Amino acid sequence: MRALAALSRFVGNTFAYWVLIFAVLAFLEPAWFVGLKGFIVPLLGLVMFGMGLTLKLEDFAEVARHPWRVALGVVAHFVIMPGVAWLLCQVFHLPPEIAVGVILVGCCPSGTSSNVMTWLARGDLALSVAIAAVTTLLAPLLTPALIWLLASAWLPVSFMELFWSILQVVLLPIVLGVVAQRLLG
Repeated sequence: MRALAALSRFVGNTFAYWVLIFAVLAFLEPAWFVGLKGFIVPLLGLVMFGMGLTLKLEDFAEVARHPWRVALGVVAHFVIMPGVAWLLCQVFHLPPEIAVGVILVGCCPSGTSSNVMTWLARGDLALSVAIAAVTTLLAPLLTPALIWLLASAWLPVSFMELFWSILQVVLLPIVLGVVAQRLLG
């Protein structure tokens, strides 16, 4: 477990550098990374498993005692982000194709990235995971509705595919990480 903790500290301390290095490489040589497409879901699941290893059941009990914090985060997520995306499209007079893409990004759940950033900032990871899980679960309903409302476009969404993806990338890895931490920690 000490080796895992040391690896976790190293990755946490150097994460921003790795992101920048690989972002530049992917920008300069995108073909190098095309073959990794099939690894995205398992790797995101691995990241969430790592987040789960840092959590204790008591962390979620604290979130359950203050559900208004989760509700506030979810409301802010589905109001502020799409609103800012729409406002940017209006202010910069973006072409329709780009505007729809910006609004789509503004309406999508944050997923694992918010959890990683919260962990790196030593924030309330359990709260971040709870907000990410709730927004991800609401996304099949709210994302198409917001896109229709703000961009007058409709995207086909398969509820079961999205639900399975949520289980694979967010919920199952977190649960497994919490269980592993409880059993091994």
